Amino acid sequence: MTPHVGPPGLGGFRIRTLSCVSNDAAGVTSLTLEVLLTVMDRTAANLERLQVVWDRAAPMLPVGPSVGTTPEYEDLARAWDDLRHGLPPIDGWAIGEPLPDMDAVGKAYFEYAEVGEPPFAVFGAKEAPGEALAEYRYRLNKARRRAVRDRMQELVAKVDTLLPHALSQAESLNSGDKLQAGPATEIDRAIAEIERLMGDTADRRGRWSDLHRHLRFGQAQDWNDITGLDWPSVKPDIEAAMFSDVEPLPVPDIDLGTAAGQRPSGPVSTELRWADLSADRFEHLLYDLLQALPGYQNVQLLMKTNAADRGRDISAERVLRDGAGTVRTERVIIWVRLRWREDRFSLTSLDRLRGSAKGPF
Repeated sequence: MTPHVGPPGLGGFRIRTLSCVSNDAAGVTSLTLEVLLTVMDRTAANLERLQVVWDRAAPMLPVGPSVGTTPEYEDLARAWDDLRHGLPPIDGWAIGEPLPDMDAVGKAYFEYAEVGEPPFAVFGAKEAPGEALAEYRYRLNKARRRAVRDRMQELVAKVDTLLPHALSQAESLNSGDKLQAGPATEIDRAIAEIERLMGDTADRRGRWSDLHRHLRFGQAQDWNDITGLDWPSVKPDIEAAMFSDVEPLPVPDIDLGTAAGQRPSGPVSTELRWADLSADRFEHLLYDLLQALPGYQNVQLLMKTNAADRGRDISAERVLRDGAGTVRTERVIIWVRLRWREDRFSLTSLDRLRGSAKGPF
């Protein structure tokens, strides 16, 4: 039975649908990405079913003094209990409480009316299941982005590299012929995997239907549209599935007020401490700088740090505007190398980078 809801002094308290489960109890094990995505897909399906149950149950809760319940609401409460066990904990957090008791909610209105107080606790109890579902959905999407980010970056870089090859081969086809092998097959598989990894973490606002239609026909004009229109339009959706602008930067677990009250002393840095900067952090520093620079858009990390990527680490589109109002974009490839003062940047390295940029691009 759900705890009684009532005003202070009457033995009642607000029903909460939020609970925390320890990581030890969560049974955390090492999973492959395929297995983890399968679990997340099933969890998302269970979450949508739970949302349907709540959408049906919420209007049945009393809006004023009443007594009793209904068989339909009781069945929905049982379904809620069944389905919430299909939502694994996320970072130790889970939905752990049943639906509000209809009879308890109705009687609580009587009690608040008797003492002449607004029934704010009852309102909160009635809203709590919906709030819990929204919280769980947010955490699930965040966990999925964290799980798929590295693999999606690899696949985006692969498509970026293969598209010019596919376009070049398609332009040599006879009229009406379809490009069926080689880069076309790899691009098709990579895009299918990207969509599998995305799940429901981002809206599909780009030209996804056009992209699939052009991949299916695979003629020269189709590959022109894929390269120039479809793929650039879907990349922001893919980036949204990997990164969120609202996720915080990592900070130490301290109380800033307490730390400031200790009157810290010592000099402060006026330049980057290059010796403490890892290759990965250096790449992300440049990525963040390009994201913030005006005139650049669609910034992408192409490969994992120190991967065998022939030197291509970050790509971006530079937006060029002229006085007549014309706007065009140029693709920019950045080769990221963290070198110390004693290292030399040889002409051989520059020639290798120039050759890499001319290759698959």
